[in-house]
Amino acid sequence: MADFTYSDLMTVDLTKLGTSASHWRSMANDLDKLATDARDGLAKKAEGARWKGVNADVSREFVRKTVKEFSDLHAEALSIANVLTDAHDELVRYQKQARTLTDAARNGDPKHQPPDPGLMVGEGPGGTVRVMEMLCTPEGPDQRTKDRMRWYADTLTGIVLHAAEVDAAAVRALRGSHGNDPNNAGHSRYTSLDEDQLPRARKLAGLGADAKPGQRAELRRLWESLSPEARARLWLAQQKDLEAAGILSPAMQQVAADAGAGRHGSESPGADDWSTKEKMRLLAEGADWKGMTDASRNMSHYLGNSGAPMTLPVDKMMADVPAFKQYVDGTVTLHQDAWREQALKEFKENGGKPVAFPVEVKRRPSFYFSQEDNPNWFYAVGGTNSNVTGVVTAVPDEHGAPKVSVDYQVNVWDRYNWDEGKGVKVGPLDIPDGQMAKLHRVGLAQEFDMSGSSNVKHYDLGSSASGASQLPGSEESRDGRTNPAREQQQGRTNGAAQRAAGR
Repeated sequence: MADFTYSDLMTVDLTKLGTSASHWRSMANDLDKLATDARDGLAKKAEGARWKGVNADVSREFVRKTVKEFSDLHAEALSIANVLTDAHDELVRYQKQARTLTDAARNGDPKHQPPDPGLMVGEGPGGTVRVMEMLCTPEGPDQRTKDRMRWYADTLTGIVLHAAEVDAAAVRALRGSHGNDPNNAGHSRYTSLDEDQLPRARKLAGLGADAKPGQRAELRRLWESLSPEARARLWLAQQKDLEAAGILSPAMQQVAADAGAGRHGSESPGADDWSTKEKMRLLAEGADWKGMTDASRNMSHYLGNSGAPMTLPVDKMMADVPAFKQYVDGTVTLHQDAWREQALKEFKENGGKPVAFPVEVKRRPSFYFSQEDNPNWFYAVGGTNSNVTGVVTAVPDEHGAPKVSVDYQVNVWDRYNWDEGKGVKVGPLDIPDGQMAKLHRVGLAQEFDMSGSSNVKHYDLGSSASGASQLPGSEESRDGRTNPAREQQQGRTNGAAQRAAGR
């Protein structure tokens, strides 16, 4: 698969593959007619003829073999047509995605303030994609630009790998259909690439939380490639494993909202900076005493100067701030009718068999925590990005009617930084604008990424017209278990250790 590159995907002419699939489909239809004629005509006449002797026995066996050969040739041609069609549709989709993302990276975002610069996209080693600044500067890219470069590179590399996997799966399926025997047609039968990809997906899903990053990424790609029916079979059989392997992790772009305070350690600290850091330590302790545990945790981690990512307790955020829970609920209810309509359509097209498809949606504008409503989360994260990822399923009830539902989680991400213009006041302690941001530049503190996901929640999808059931509460999980302070307690332990080490 390493031979398949970004340039291959961007430039390959897939119309020839589509034409070949169409030709094989026509051949399969013609062979189906021949097989039917042979079975209903030649075979019936041979079996019904009143003739005896050696010649009769030989002739009947010859006719039987001929009829079977027509049937086997039809099965092989149909398998090849199915495989080529599925591969063509998948590769066209990935080529379109790669070209769209490449254009977006090169064009930047002139509407963002300040505008996001365009990026260079090119070939990397071993099938990877390399993304760089178009215009290099002595100070290097800011944090938002770094995040954009990393996201475009990772996402495009994933698409190239996905296309390579589809290409390899198609080769295996074609070999299985043909069987490498020119005198014996119709071996393995394929209705799509599912027969090749589903067993691998099951194996990777079985790893659950033990799946390594590369295995998780491969499982995610296979998950996207499976048909709605195959995806439902996998989800209904191994939902817990899939959740543990991160199948609901967000895929959309996660980048810093702004450039941040600048390059870490680019300036030398002075006495005022050490004084500001000590004030921030006292602020963190004071916030903890006032019950602002999350604000204290994150500020302590900033002062710990490791820059390591932190986990956000999303269930706790929704429980603490009802307005945020309402915002998240609105993300689901805004899309529930469209999800239900798509599920019913695919359920019908699949002959009433179970179907499943992934969803990922985001509301705009982003949510901002108010200092008046909840100073803890105002100082802990301020404004934050969030989305909902899930799996919509439609399964037949005891009467064959579709039951539509969604299993979903809420994802939150942000970057902890103190830009110019940001200050803080807790009790009698007050640190003016810009002083806390400077600690990052002088190397006494370090900005870090924050992210987290809620427990998986189950929701029976109704329509807005008929009235949907109430959305799950902020602390309800799919299996009834809840621990909204899990990440928060873990983070407090780490934060306390960092504060102790820094004293």
